[in-house]
Amino acid sequence: MANDLNIVSLIGRLTRDPELKTIGSGTSLCKISIANNRSYTSGGEKREEVNYFNATAWGKRAEVLAQYARKGSQLAISGSLKQ
Repeated sequence: MANDLNIVSLIGRLTRDPELKTIGSGTSLCKISIANNRSYTSGGEKREEVNYFNATAWGKRAEVLAQYARKGSQLAISGSLKQ
C-alpha cells in the first residue's frame, strides 16, 4: 500500500474559546472550532461563503493554545485530516 499524503493548513478565526481537558494519562488536549471565509463573484455579484472546521491540539501545544487564544483570535494551523 502506498503512503498517501495527508496535510491540511487552515487560517481562520476561533468561533468560541478553546476547551482544555486532561485525559486519564495526564495528556492535555484542546478542542477548537475555526471559521474560514471565502469571497467569490457569481453572476457579477460578490458573495461570501463560510466554512467551519473542528480541530484538536495535544500536549504542550494544547496548553499554550488554551492560555493565549480566545474567541475571534486568528489562527494558522496545520496537521492531518481525520474523518
